[in-house]
Amino acid sequence: MRSNTITTQDGTQIYYKDWGDGPVVTFSHGWPLNADAWDGQMHFLARNGFRVIAHDRRGHGRSSQPSTGNHMDGYADDLAALFEALDLKAVTMVGHSTGGGEVVRYIARHGSRRVAKAVLIGAVPPQMVRSPGNPEGLPMEVFDQIRAGVAGDRSQFYKDLAIPFYGANRPGAKVSQGMLDQFWLWSMQCGQTNAYDCVKAFSETDFTEDLKKVDVPTLLMHGEDDQIVPIANAAHKAARLVRGARTLYYPGAPHGLTATLQDQVNADLLGFLRS
Repeated sequence: MRSNTITTQDGTQIYYKDWGDGPVVTFSHGWPLNADAWDGQMHFLARNGFRVIAHDRRGHGRSSQPSTGNHMDGYADDLAALFEALDLKAVTMVGHSTGGGEVVRYIARHGSRRVAKAVLIGAVPPQMVRSPGNPEGLPMEVFDQIRAGVAGDRSQFYKDLAIPFYGANRPGAKVSQGMLDQFWLWSMQCGQTNAYDCVKAFSETDFTEDLKKVDVPTLLMHGEDDQIVPIANAAHKAARLVRGARTLYYPGAPHGLTATLQDQVNADLLGFLRS
């Protein structure tokens, strides 16, 4: 196992882990988690002949917690710095939720010179918040409530959020206490300021033009019962904006499908990587 940090131009330390050998797959995590949320995918792919790399977004996990750069351009530039430092090439970029926004902003901002494919899982693009151009979006009050939760009793807020994240509030759901606990543990490692600022980044950023610039084979994976990033305003729209996008929709699956449907997601990822 290789693990290390890089230092960005503004002095932020970005932690990453780097396992295995072979074609490179990078992972961008959701808010307010960290690279550990990808362990189920990384362990599987490393054992199947891939080099897998996941970083903790600035302000999250083991990376440092600057009060600046907590926006999509900053996140994409940090990812570009990681790609440059490790000289990564022909990468398949995988992003979940906020990380899906990070992937498309990276491609739009830095181009696909180092990118072979992209996978967006439960991803936020094209835009979450309701606006004149996005009347189907969620009202701003939803995100104001999230900010209030982060600024208040964030520990309890994250415990409550884990339940719809993994669909544990649905009849017949089989979600372990451990799965809920890991969400809380990872979330509490995110700086409060960084978590707060990231809400604006994932909810208000309009990725419409970014999606049109994605010029590599792209797979969109989304749970049809996603209570955090509803599929109708996300993957269904994004699929129409990315040229030639492939889609895999999972009936009854929640936002946290990389954990609840780990084996299925891993098999589908491997199939796309080998295609």
